[in-house]
Amino acid sequence: MRQKILMMGPIPAAQMQFLEENYAVTRLWQEADPEKALGGVKDDVTAIVSTAFGKVSAKLINALPNLEIISHFGVGYDSIDIAAARQRGVVVTNTPDVLTDDTADMGMALTLAVFRRIVEGDIYVRSGQWAKKGAMPLGRALRGRRMGIVGLGRIGQAVAKRAQAFGINVAYSGRQKKDGVDLPFYPDARALAEASQILMVCCAYSADTHHLVDMPVLKALGRDGVVVNIARGKIIDEQALIDALQSGLIAGAGLDVFENEPDVPSSLCRLDNVVLQPHQGSATHETRAAMAQLVVDNLRMYFEKAEVLTPV
Repeated sequence: MRQKILMMGPIPAAQMQFLEENYAVTRLWQEADPEKALGGVKDDVTAIVSTAFGKVSAKLINALPNLEIISHFGVGYDSIDIAAARQRGVVVTNTPDVLTDDTADMGMALTLAVFRRIVEGDIYVRSGQWAKKGAMPLGRALRGRRMGIVGLGRIGQAVAKRAQAFGINVAYSGRQKKDGVDLPFYPDARALAEASQILMVCCAYSADTHHLVDMPVLKALGRDGVVVNIARGKIIDEQALIDALQSGLIAGAGLDVFENEPDVPSSLCRLDNVVLQPHQGSATHETRAAMAQLVVDNLRMYFEKAEVLTPV
């Protein structure tokens, strides 16, 4: 009998095909009545494939008596109730490393877009304003700037290397100072912001990092400061950020993630000192395929050997 897998969202076609050829798959996100569909398979489900947009709650976990593994499509797993999974003895995996470079690239792309006014420039050309008004207002250079990275994990370190190549001076904050890292360390986000002109948010989301970047941190960053978030939206107090941007308390922001994705406040969308992306950090064909393959490999290894490649 084939293992029964509950899919909470889509993954790339090649890996989706593999799952459907080798396992019994229920595409819960496509069901007209998800609750009814779940009721028909709940006793047989041994695995969940989850995504950032499909919440795996304690209620769902406890409704599946034979659940053994949750293979998550993404590096951040805040959409999963980890405590409930651990209490049930359910294995949870994610997809680290394979998306590090693309996410770090997005961090630098957003930084460049804000400082060099890339989006404004594109609109300026397309709308004919260049021909009518002449040169658009100047941007700002990156060289010599100070970037503070909140969370120097895999992605944070990849951002640091890229930033240094642009001539940016890098410092960081985190739970503790990292061994072998020759960068200035600050004990908290507020102290880091006070010493920075660019605050790059790269840390994992948890109860400890919820609204870590709040109004006092933004005030410490100051009027010339820019916030870039490539981690999770809830790490920043979004309303405080909007207030800071509207009042000129900080200069700008580059955001790939938001508190209540995909719903983004209209007040944020109206600001011209912000560059917005729809959670595209890992969104390249190559990286999404690698992430999906890791999801598949974790499932296959678990069912064949009771082992996984990337446990949470």
